[in-house]
Amino acid sequence: MLTTDRMAAVDANAAALGVPRKQLMESSGNAVAREVRSIADPGAGVELLCGRGNNGGDAFVAARFLSAYDVTVRLLGRPESIRTEIARENWAALGAAEIPTETVADAHDLPALDDPDVIVDAMLGSGITGALREPERTAVRLANESDAAVVAVDVPTGIDADAGEPTGSGDDAGETTGNGAADPVAVDADRVVTFHDEKPGLAALDADVTVADIGIPAAAERFTGPGDLLGIARDPDSHKGENGEVLVIGGGPYTGAPSLSARSALRTGADLVRVACPETVARTVQGYSADLIVRGLPGDRIGPAHVDRALELAAGNDVVVLGPGLGDGEGVREFVRRFLSRYDGRAVVDADALRVVPEIDADAELICTPHQGELVGMGGETADDPDERAALARSFADEIGHTLLVKGATDVVTDGDAVRLNRTGNPGMTVGGTGDVLAGAVGALAAVTDPFHAAAVGSYVNGLAGDAAAEHLGDGLVATDLPDRLPEAMRDE
Repeated sequence: MLTTDRMAAVDANAAALGVPRKQLMESSGNAVAREVRSIADPGAGVELLCGRGNNGGDAFVAARFLSAYDVTVRLLGRPESIRTEIARENWAALGAAEIPTETVADAHDLPALDDPDVIVDAMLGSGITGALREPERTAVRLANESDAAVVAVDVPTGIDADAGEPTGSGDDAGETTGNGAADPVAVDADRVVTFHDEKPGLAALDADVTVADIGIPAAAERFTGPGDLLGIARDPDSHKGENGEVLVIGGGPYTGAPSLSARSALRTGADLVRVACPETVARTVQGYSADLIVRGLPGDRIGPAHVDRALELAAGNDVVVLGPGLGDGEGVREFVRRFLSRYDGRAVVDADALRVVPEIDADAELICTPHQGELVGMGGETADDPDERAALARSFADEIGHTLLVKGATDVVTDGDAVRLNRTGNPGMTVGGTGDVLAGAVGALAAVTDPFHAAAVGSYVNGLAGDAAAEHLGDGLVATDLPDRLPEAMRDE
């Protein structure tokens, strides 16, 4: 079962895998036509009510597969306003094939339906919010008043595919009943043909639901891809801080690691990034970039005495990245124990801080980013076979109750339920510091999306940045080559 947002991501990933959207539309339209043929004999009247997006495009295709029927295609809107190229191409194909079409500019131009045997609802698909506008509202009313069997494409118009409720629920744009109450408008479909996988809200409908296989490969769901970037973008009206504030806690024996994480978080989209590190290395860390805000902690190593101050600093940020450059030792481990035992926010845990996670009962949402050796050090298991490794990681994530991003030739991302694999990246990224870049990227993303999604996207874009560096530098790339390539990797194109 896939939500609307996840289905959009899978669709985009399929295109990136070489399955054209036009091909998927052809398969979708064919599936709709098969459903019509299953309930009506040749010669029956079929009216297709079509919107200007790809939902309408599916119906344009379906019309071509219904040559044995009395078909009329009604476009709600002007042809020049059809929104996608593939839908425009399939609209043009109807004219070339001399299949009857009508255009409806507004509700007043919408005639009564011609007493059809079947109505195909392809006005609006999934992803629509708010109450319906004209001419869709009038078309929905006419469809609901008809005695025809109604077949909805993907999801009935006006229904939230995730919630199974009318999209106009709770606002004042629905029809008004006799007692003045708002009655949201939605198609009352007899049948729904949805694609690839069922949508969560369809189970709530009193309709027969057919899930049509349209040729989306399993890899589009299994592996990360450009579709996973959909929805991660700055609001044009946002202000400083609204795109994420990240605190990196690290440094001491190492100064480059916290700087790499912090610079990576900035390049992945965080508005503000702060670094809490020992005061003996604070000036060195600051020297890596003028963009960083550095807070020095007394001494040359982070330890238990710094917990209160670290928690105070963390409270002013959306996400903490804990571990880069901290080093090992009982004092460091005790700091991590005490910090995570009291912290109730969201954190990315990396490097030597990872060993402590299974020992504590944390209220925080943690994203752990071990390589396979560190995973074993945490108490998990690994394997050479990617599927077996994914199953083991999923089991361990469920056991510890946190999200895992297990780094490797193929990264495994799991929250103990869902699993995603990432295959971007290259052997040159075995160089030290690329994991610090990854931790910072995931931290920035975790400020604006859920932990599992942040880990999946972070893994994907970190690998893309590494691939871009390798294209120019071969195996001689170093970790500092990656952060400046992250903005390009973040483009969902």
